[in-house]
Amino acid sequence: MKNSALLLFASILFSNTINAQLKTVKYADGNQALNGLFIKSAKKSSNNPGILLLPAWFGIDNASKAMAEKLSKLGYHVFIADIYGEGNYPKNTSEAGKQAGYYKTNFAEYQKRINIALQELIKSGANADNIAAIGYCFGGTGVLEAARAHLNLKGVASFHGGLGKDAARTVEPITTKVLVCHGADDPFVSKEEIAAFQQEMRDSKADWQMIYYANAVHAFTHEDAGNDNSKGAAYNAVAAKRSFEHLQLFLNEVLKK
Repeated sequence: MKNSALLLFASILFSNTINAQLKTVKYADGNQALNGLFIKSAKKSSNNPGILLLPAWFGIDNASKAMAEKLSKLGYHVFIADIYGEGNYPKNTSEAGKQAGYYKTNFAEYQKRINIALQELIKSGANADNIAAIGYCFGGTGVLEAARAHLNLKGVASFHGGLGKDAARTVEPITTKVLVCHGADDPFVSKEEIAAFQQEMRDSKADWQMIYYANAVHAFTHEDAGNDNSKGAAYNAVAAKRSFEHLQLFLNEVLKK
């Protein structure tokens, strides 16, 4: 009887847990080959919640992979988008700045690449009506563009991302819920940019929140950013921990598990 009970417990445990592993997904935007990464939820759910993850300006990195694995253990299907594509991956900060700058300026192309990645997440098993997007730095800018583009997302969360957009662009209603996690001492986002973003959120009638983290500068979630705030970008363990907790609260609100 004891052995039977143990076998039953093991069977239930196995049925509720799926072996989670990052897998390369080859897809394309026209003739441009793209290479995303997908990891399925480590938990079974009839709602199949999904998270589209937009990485920082170097593209898919160890930080985005680690976050995807972390989120899969919490019960989410996660797809890491490849924005640049084969032949365009930056080798240094100069190239990264050039690539990211191109998509920030040509925002419609950025929005298109994000939407293509979103469709891959859905193809991989996520519920099309139960998805959120999160992004870091350049990717943080991207999730805001996803909200502006009216992509079918329940929420977007931006971590130390650029907030601005061309003032000539029309402000349209934003129905996607918005979370912005921002370093209080980030030197790369001006007071004017913050003020303009907040006004945009008000004018667009968005459901938004912006959280500031003390003593945090740009890239505060990235462990490989060092710890020297004077450089403008640095890891802050306290801010990283708090912002992840805020992300979990946000996801619990906007997605069904």
